[in-house]
Amino acid sequence: MPLGLLGKKLGHTRVYDASGVLHPVTVVLAGPNYVMQVKTQASKDGYNAVQLGFDDQKEQRLTKPLLGHIKKFNGKAVKRIKEFRNFSKEVKPGDTVGATLFVPGDFVDAIGVTKGQGFEGVVKRHHFSGGDSTHGAKGFHRRNGAIGQRLFPGTVMRGMRMPGHMGQVQRTAQNLEIIQVHEADNLLLIKGSCPGAEGDYVIIRESKKRPKGWVRPVSVSTSKKAAKAAAAKAATTTAAPAKK
Repeated sequence: MPLGLLGKKLGHTRVYDASGVLHPVTVVLAGPNYVMQVKTQASKDGYNAVQLGFDDQKEQRLTKPLLGHIKKFNGKAVKRIKEFRNFSKEVKPGDTVGATLFVPGDFVDAIGVTKGQGFEGVVKRHHFSGGDSTHGAKGFHRRNGAIGQRLFPGTVMRGMRMPGHMGQVQRTAQNLEIIQVHEADNLLLIKGSCPGAEGDYVIIRESKKRPKGWVRPVSVSTSKKAAKAAAAKAATTTAAPAKK
């Protein structure tokens, strides 16, 4: 996790990029993030990491152990603390980082808790088709059917898809492109959707699959007509001039 920030999902909108293309984006408040602690390989911690704090909080609302940890490094009371290992930016306790860690064109991963849907049946939770609506079907329109395999093994198998609690689990949306960065307001405009509802906290980290400096591969046409045209063009450019 080379670079990362704690943020808050504010909402959704649409913006134009430099080429005039309209993109749907998620607006994330990504700062200020306070550097609470810096861990190094040479210290007693034994690994490199940076602790970031986000969103101011009253001191009386924190537990005494957490408040003592914050005061030890002369930090300020915050609602969320997250540790990022192998942070690639040189920082020290007391520094502030924000949305400027990223630039338009970077790719990030957004980690958050999805919206809770409550107790749901198999049709909504697992996209079952349900039973017939006609032909004498009664009370079987949104059921999941038999679950016991009749005589053998005669038990409910572990992992069977059934009704239950839906949503409110941690999910990661990968390879999201940053369209705009508003430095004055510490806002990141990220293409696509991030997990969670408006007002939820999210973790924005540098994409693992598309880190900084990643270049999108150029698509090559493999159609026979395009290949034949390219071969003919290459032959004409490399052919020797005819003798008189």
